[in-house]
Amino acid sequence: MEHQDPPPPASSGIHPDRILADLRSLIQLPSVTGHESAVADWLAAALRAIPGVRVEEIQPDLRAVRADPDWPGEEVTRTTLPIVIGRLGRPGGRRLVLAGHTDVVPVGDPETWSVDPWGGEVRDGELYGRGACDMKGGVAAILAALRAVATSGAAAALSGEVVVAFVPSEEDGGQGMLAAVRAGVTGDLAVITEPSDLNIVVAHAGALTFRLTIAGRAAHASKRREGISALDNLSMIAAALRDDEARRNGEETDPLMTALGLPYPTILGVVRGGEWASTVMDRVVVEGRYGVRLGQSVRDAEAELRRCIETACAADPFLRDHPVIVEIVGGRFGSARVASEHPVAAGLAGVAERVIGHPVAFIGEPYGADMRLLIDHGKTPTVIFGPGDVRYAHSADERVPVGQVVQCAEVLYAWLVSELAGEAGFTERIRLRRI
Repeated sequence: MEHQDPPPPASSGIHPDRILADLRSLIQLPSVTGHESAVADWLAAALRAIPGVRVEEIQPDLRAVRADPDWPGEEVTRTTLPIVIGRLGRPGGRRLVLAGHTDVVPVGDPETWSVDPWGGEVRDGELYGRGACDMKGGVAAILAALRAVATSGAAAALSGEVVVAFVPSEEDGGQGMLAAVRAGVTGDLAVITEPSDLNIVVAHAGALTFRLTIAGRAAHASKRREGISALDNLSMIAAALRDDEARRNGEETDPLMTALGLPYPTILGVVRGGEWASTVMDRVVVEGRYGVRLGQSVRDAEAELRRCIETACAADPFLRDHPVIVEIVGGRFGSARVASEHPVAAGLAGVAERVIGHPVAFIGEPYGADMRLLIDHGKTPTVIFGPGDVRYAHSADERVPVGQVVQCAEVLYAWLVSELAGEAGFTERIRLRRI
């Protein structure tokens, strides 16, 4: 089913047709991690078109970013780190932050998609494309909410400032958000519009990327018993990692995380080895992901991973003398949490229930996110609230329900006004039409 005409705009100034047009434009600008400049330029122009918004475009010195003691790593080669910031309202008062990332993961095999990954096609009310769910739907919702504040008359009633930040490099660690924090993107409360199915994420795990170099001993295939296969040694290490994964997840007691079933997964995602078909493999290099537990630092998770590998090597005669080399490469995502009763969570939940028409849940997630950077380094209480189901993120036929993007925008608008308008009953008088 093709897209039907959108409903008329809500009284807040949220225009579903404009949201859909913005989202399509964002999808049609490929912004795979490391190549976010075009979409950053588009967002800067979109912000400048909103009355009263002050726009900053920041290009941090990459050497300074990488020298930061809290640098969260990177997994791709890049030459720029384009950050776009928009401000609306009165500086010096309370400050609310809305944030989203502009980078997306690669498409993968185009043959696994049923649509053009960069086309922005709509089917049965869902818009398809790379980044639709993670997280250009959320970015479009932020734009719509800010535009509504500026054009509905609400901006004149604001007692503080709304800051929106569009950052790159979330997918490979979060150095864009860290650089934004260092540039002053902090506030009293913040919402990141990552996909949460319009629930409120108050806790998320983390992850680090590792590389293991596993040795063997080469031999001719006809005398394979005289060699030691690095692939067989990898099998032993993989078994140790599975046992470690079971132990770590079995020790978790927080209901937000136990509800996920496997909050701290370990995977081996890349395997490279061998140079000749008739030679016993003498070296295998693997790369993978190791979960960071809730409340655990990245450094403590790294130590836990190293202990697992060291214990496995100590139990094998060959690996005892030729231990696996462990390197931490790529992204380093810490975990984060805010209390469900904190004003950023409870206040947003109350507004969302009034706008959407039903209660929203407080949930935990097993993935890493920029939320921890705003909390840990920006000292800004932060939650995740956005459109889409994270199961579709990074997948073929990634998609987001257009209606959820509209609802997210309406909730964000109502939340901004209720927090900063400073006038009792303001939200009710500009009550949003439920979608």
